[in-house]
Amino acid sequence: MPSACDSLIEDIEDMVSFNDPTPHDRQSARKSILPRSRRKKELLSNEELQVDSLIPGTQKIWMKTWGCSHNNSDGEYMAGQLAASGYKITEDPAEADLWLLNSCTVKNPAEDHFRNSIKKAQEQQKKVVVAGCVPQAQPRMDYLKGLSIIGVQQIDRVVEVVDEAVKGHSVRLLGQKKDGGRRLGGARLDLPKIRKNPLIEIISINTGCLNACTYCKTKHARGDLASYPIEELVERARQSFQEGVCEIWLTSEDTGAYGRDIGTDLPTLLWRLVQEIPEGAMLRLGMTNPPYILEHLEEMAKILNHPRVYAFLHVPVQSASDSVLMDMKREYCIDDFRRVVDFLKDKVPGVTIATDIICGFPGETEEDFQDTLELVKHYQFPSLFINQFYPRPGTPAAKTEQVPAHVKKQRTKKLSELFHSYNPYDHKVGERQFVLVTEESFDAQYYVSHNKFYEQVLVPKRADFKGKMIEVDIYEAGKHFMKGRPVEDSKPFTPSIGVPLRKGEVSGLLQVRTRIHTQIHIFKMSPSQVLATTQ
Repeated sequence: MPSACDSLIEDIEDMVSFNDPTPHDRQSARKSILPRSRRKKELLSNEELQVDSLIPGTQKIWMKTWGCSHNNSDGEYMAGQLAASGYKITEDPAEADLWLLNSCTVKNPAEDHFRNSIKKAQEQQKKVVVAGCVPQAQPRMDYLKGLSIIGVQQIDRVVEVVDEAVKGHSVRLLGQKKDGGRRLGGARLDLPKIRKNPLIEIISINTGCLNACTYCKTKHARGDLASYPIEELVERARQSFQEGVCEIWLTSEDTGAYGRDIGTDLPTLLWRLVQEIPEGAMLRLGMTNPPYILEHLEEMAKILNHPRVYAFLHVPVQSASDSVLMDMKREYCIDDFRRVVDFLKDKVPGVTIATDIICGFPGETEEDFQDTLELVKHYQFPSLFINQFYPRPGTPAAKTEQVPAHVKKQRTKKLSELFHSYNPYDHKVGERQFVLVTEESFDAQYYVSHNKFYEQVLVPKRADFKGKMIEVDIYEAGKHFMKGRPVEDSKPFTPSIGVPLRKGEVSGLLQVRTRIHTQIHIFKMSPSQVLATTQ
């Protein structure tokens, strides 16, 4: 029989009621608390520490996120809420009291890293909360027993889950958000967040998808398509620019399917968003599958030509064999993919098309693989994500006869060699380009910027370039980047309409403080003054 301390609370609703104070209420209330005198009491110092250490909101938390930009956005939201509630987000896992691990279920190695991190945390006697697609899709896995879980649609409850984990309780919150029976896109978009890069806002426009790919485990976690309303997305973009963001990424499991569940579509959203983008700031579209982009090719070409939208589109092909695509249940043929790429290349001169390929899918023959090689030779994709097939538990593809491991490795290596045999940027040496500078290179030697086609351009590391649009002359090209020399007579242009937040600063709190200040100011006015300000 399990002991009392091993008890598992299946749902946090068992502990937290609708009328309980929210994390924001709790944090606001702290500011108005006045200490009162009391009789001195003899306590041992170690007893005081033990009591203090169990007060939720006083601990240090280390966060680790694996996977896509959607997962990264979820991680930013969770960090922001925890920081707004009083927790300290640390970059040092050793000093943290609790590890919040945000997982990815796309490939075996990502889940292996996640599982190893859980084990490492337990060895160091850290408290653990897990989030992301792995526990959402497989909450009953042995290595997740006894751990607190935050579902992918429940990230707005992260403070409550962490509070309970700090107190030693095991809480699992995995429900779906619905409104009148309709599944919602997820947590609210106006929640506090800490952007990993204060200059880049990642906005999830929908969650889930309409496909049923036989190899995909993410579908088990994210579910069917659920889109956010256009007005909420536009407001999130507007707030981001007010906080100094100069680049927005739109993300989801399939951006092309956006709006089909709520009676709208991706081009309609994009035309609304571009109205909010300041001059010099840029918008980047996320991954879209071929079937949905086919319906909007004309409009998408116009949008990609817009000066404040990167001429970049990520369209996964996965294989150039129709028989393999059929086994994958990708719902398009290779001619559909070619039509998308050819049309965009014709209508959007210089457009960057990024794609994904899976090597060694069950049933893939040597002839199928050769078709894929020919596709890459023909288009010479500048950005190509090559994945060796991994059978994910619970997917149909995992139950079929597998291609031998050595064959998968051989094909992956051969495709990688082909990809590295051509240099997509050599012909751009000598060009003059405008680039937007947003981050630092991995080796800390350069700043990283992107031109109109979202091609990476390394520029000198000058403080006045960060977050600015600058003009450069391309003097060198590598496989994945170019190097640009600033034009002497050209001055950096500031696209932001607000001062960027400092690294680690919480987004959204400025708006809350501004609203409170405005309300207090109006409260102190005379009726005639209030009337004058509202006219």
